[in-house]
Amino acid sequence: MSSLRNAIPRRAHKERAQPEARKKFGLLEKHKDYVLRARAFHQKEDALRKLREKAAFRNPDEFYFKMVNTRVVGGIHRPESEANKYTPEELMLMKTQDTGYVLQKVQSEKHKIERLSSTLHTLDYQPQNKHVYYADDREEAKEIQSRSLQKNNSLAVINVPGHIKKKTAASYRELEARKKRVQELEKIYSDMALQKELQKSGRKRELGEDEIVRPTTRPLCKWRAERKR
Repeated sequence: MSSLRNAIPRRAHKERAQPEARKKFGLLEKHKDYVLRARAFHQKEDALRKLREKAAFRNPDEFYFKMVNTRVVGGIHRPESEANKYTPEELMLMKTQDTGYVLQKVQSEKHKIERLSSTLHTLDYQPQNKHVYYADDREEAKEIQSRSLQKNNSLAVINVPGHIKKKTAASYRELEARKKRVQELEKIYSDMALQKELQKSGRKRELGEDEIVRPTTRPLCKWRAERKR
């Protein structure tokens, strides 16, 4: 009986829309919208109630170690600045680790580019067998030449399956993206290496425009010669 009852077409009951005189108030709120709004309101109400209870039962003698390094400014906790948190030696070590990670990523991308390029090279490579024909006169030579051209054209028109073409095009796009990524990583590595060198101790000065052989946007410095014992 249930299957027969479901087989009979029924009327689709539509929800009531906002009356024309109340269009300025937006969409008419349905029961499901009211349930969501009421649930959100009660959640906020419960959160405020718990915070009031926590503030009412707060122990005035409680102590946290973060209180030592925090100040209250306008009722808001402001922690101390961590700009000079690390020593120069620790900063240098972190710079070295970051530079090594970037260099490792550059080498990994280059290996992937080599493997991908070799794969695409084998796909695109079509060996051409050379065969020497001998003709007795010019007419026969022209005929042999026309037949060889027709044969080469027929080989070039071989239909390649669509999924292979798509995979090849995707591989070429991936190859270009990886090459671009290697260029960006190499630029980042050179910038990080320059910043690391600038952090080292020693007297140095920035080169002037007349001393720069090849113009560049990066600052170029020269270290003064020091006598080593």
